[in-house]
Amino acid sequence: MLDPKSIRLELDSTAIKLRKKNFDLDKDKITGLEHHRKTLQLETESLQNERNLKSKAVGKAKAAGEDVSDILSGMDALKSELDQKKQQLEGLQDQMQGYLLRVPNIPSDDVPEGKDESNNKMIDSWGTPRKFEFEAKDHAELGENLKEGLEFSTATKLTGSRFVVMRGGIARMHRALIQFMLDTHSLEHGYTEFNVPYIVNEASLKGTSQLPKFEEDLFKLHHDPSYYLIPTAEVPLTNMVRGKILQPDSLPLKYTAHTPCFRSEAGSYGKDTKGMIRQHQFEKIELVQIVKPENSEEALEELTSHAEIILQKLELPYQKVILCGGDLGFGSAKTYDLEVWLPSQGMYREISSCSSFTDFQARRMQARWRNPNTGKPELVHTINGSGVAVGRALVAIMENYQEKSGHIRIPAVLKKYMPSMDYLE
Repeated sequence: MLDPKSIRLELDSTAIKLRKKNFDLDKDKITGLEHHRKTLQLETESLQNERNLKSKAVGKAKAAGEDVSDILSGMDALKSELDQKKQQLEGLQDQMQGYLLRVPNIPSDDVPEGKDESNNKMIDSWGTPRKFEFEAKDHAELGENLKEGLEFSTATKLTGSRFVVMRGGIARMHRALIQFMLDTHSLEHGYTEFNVPYIVNEASLKGTSQLPKFEEDLFKLHHDPSYYLIPTAEVPLTNMVRGKILQPDSLPLKYTAHTPCFRSEAGSYGKDTKGMIRQHQFEKIELVQIVKPENSEEALEELTSHAEIILQKLELPYQKVILCGGDLGFGSAKTYDLEVWLPSQGMYREISSCSSFTDFQARRMQARWRNPNTGKPELVHTINGSGVAVGRALVAIMENYQEKSGHIRIPAVLKKYMPSMDYLE
C-alpha cells in the first residue's frame, strides 16, 4: 500500500506516476474523503475538549457541594454525539483504507513506458537456441509418447482440465529439478530453506497484496472462507516478518521454499489450454529477500541473477526482459521476466518473474527494521521471484533436450539426482 500521507501531500505527482501503470488515481475521491475526514476530526476533537471541560466542571461542583444534575444530563447528550462522530470518522477511514488497498505501487523511474507486454524490453540473453535436424515436438506430445510420462487424460478423469499426472521417469525428473534448485539456492546463494503451510489466512494475502484486488484468482476453502490455498510461496515466506521490528544486523533475510501453487487462472480462458504451460496447480521454487531500503535495487539484481544461474546450469537458452509500466504487476515497482526458449513454439516464454515491491508490501504487513541512525522503526523493502517454476523448467528441458527417437536426454546437472539414467525413453 502507498503511504496515505505522501498521496495527500503529492496527489498530482502520484497520479502522474501511476499513469505509467495505466491506472487513473481518483483524485476527487481522495480529496473529498480527506476533506470530510478533517472536518469530522475537528468536530470530534472539539466535542472531546468540551466533554473534558464539563468533566472538570463536575469535579469542581461536587467539591463545592453544588448540584451537578444539569451538567451530567448535558454530558449524556454530548457523549452520544461524540460516539456518533467517532463511528463516522472510523467509517470514513475504512473507506479511504479500502480505496488505497486497490491503488497499485508506483513504478520505478527506469521502468519503460508502454501499455502491454508488446512494449516490454529485452535487455539481455543467454545461450543459443538449438537447431533441430527434425521437426521438434511440443512437450505434451513428447510426454504422452514416453514409456513413463505425462498423463493428461488421467488427470482430467481425477480432477478436470489444467492438471497433469506424471509417471515414472518424468516424475523423477520433476523431483530432481526441485532438489537441484533448492540445493543451489540454499548451498550456493545463501538462502534459508523453509517448509511452509499451503493454506494461509486473509491477513497474509492482504500483506502481499493479493487481497482484495485479486480474490477471483485465488482458491478459497469452502468450509472456512477465511482460508485460501497459496498462489505462491511468496505469501507465507514474506509474511513471516509481518508485524516484526527487525534488527539491522539481521538483514538481509533470504528465504526459499518449494511449494505447490494454486491459481484459478481467472481471465485466461482459452490461453495455453494444451499441456503444462498454464495450470491450476503447479510447483515453484520461490526466492524472497527482506532488505534495508538502500539495498533494494542491488537485491533485485542479485535475486534475478540467482534465477538466471538455474537456467544457465540447465543449459537452457533464455532472455531477460524488463516489464513496461502497463505490464507491471499490481504491487511491483520493477520486474524482470526471464523467458526460456521453447522450440515447439519458436519463441521465449516466461519461466521466472523477479520483482521489487519497495515498501508496498511492508506497509501492509507493518514489517519494519530499527534504523540505528535514528533509533526508530522504518519499513523494510521486499523482493521476490521464482527460482524457477518447476513445471515450465520441465517443459523446457523436454523440448530442448528431445531426440528424433522421442527420447529426452537428462541434463548433466541433474544426473547426480537421477543416477544411472541418461534418457527418458
